[in-house]
Amino acid sequence: MSYVEHINSLLQPRKAREELVLDLFSGAGGLALGFEAAGFETLGFEMDEDCVATYSKNLFGQAEKRLLTADTDYPKVDIVIGGPPCQPFSVRGRQHGLSDTRNGFPAFIAAIKKVQPEIWMFENVRGLMYKNKSYLHEVLDQLRSLGYHVTCQLLNASHYGVPQNRERLVVVGVRENRYQLPKRSKVVRTAGEAVGDLINQEVANPRFLTPNMDKYIAIYEAASHCVTPRDLHLDRPARTLTCRNLAGSTSDMHRVKLADGRRRQLTVREATRLQSFPDWFEFVGSETSQFNQIGNAVSPLFAYELAQSFINYLDKTDVEDQTPHAPLVQLNLIE
Repeated sequence: MSYVEHINSLLQPRKAREELVLDLFSGAGGLALGFEAAGFETLGFEMDEDCVATYSKNLFGQAEKRLLTADTDYPKVDIVIGGPPCQPFSVRGRQHGLSDTRNGFPAFIAAIKKVQPEIWMFENVRGLMYKNKSYLHEVLDQLRSLGYHVTCQLLNASHYGVPQNRERLVVVGVRENRYQLPKRSKVVRTAGEAVGDLINQEVANPRFLTPNMDKYIAIYEAASHCVTPRDLHLDRPARTLTCRNLAGSTSDMHRVKLADGRRRQLTVREATRLQSFPDWFEFVGSETSQFNQIGNAVSPLFAYELAQSFINYLDKTDVEDQTPHAPLVQLNLIE
């Protein structure tokens, strides 16, 4: 089965579990789609209006437009997932961390304390592990104090079938110390498998690079000692998709080279494929808003694998005979 056939058939919301999943800072629903495809029911909380509309349009679960605080109340659930705003901890966000008003961790910790789920998780950018690692340890200590065993690893979505090198910190908390992260896939998907059929199709309002943009990129790549041009290479996973390199005309923009030699920026549909959103999934809002939703999302195929590891834990499935997970970075290696 091809990559496109795989995501279009696998990533379909279905109801096969009794547990309700509370999805905090849910964004457009990439994490929720993975969990719904695994059979869970979800309920999202998100403050961005377009994200709320996208989530509710595509998923069985609905999203509520709400700014989450330490005082927010929630229904009783068995599972809490989420992506507390990562801008305070990313390189582009200047890593202000704890002092940044965009920091969503106080609300996330308060939610765990109130709900007391059996299992929870959050994902975040790798920047949280470095300049802000002291705050990360503070967060983990607070969550452990609530009675949870915590697993913390840096994972790459390309190891789970996503055609994109996308490193994210994944933290999972459980009541019983027997949780195992999902095992890596033996198959590495390439950008060509995801978008090879789309690149040379006619595009409405294509964003072609101008001669000045080509010149600027060449200067940038020379200054950064870039050996391989940073166009999309179809024989390997794509670079990380971010809001900035999807929506903005920057030196680091994602672009494809056409058969006639011209280069253009990625389309929304190409970006969704590289993020492992199925073709039926529709984003709401302006093109810039859609790119931002895509860049901020958890890759649904990666989320599906995480959801399967939750099922193994909840159903007490014996996974000792599985191929062990080989993390890129263990937390104790960066302390």
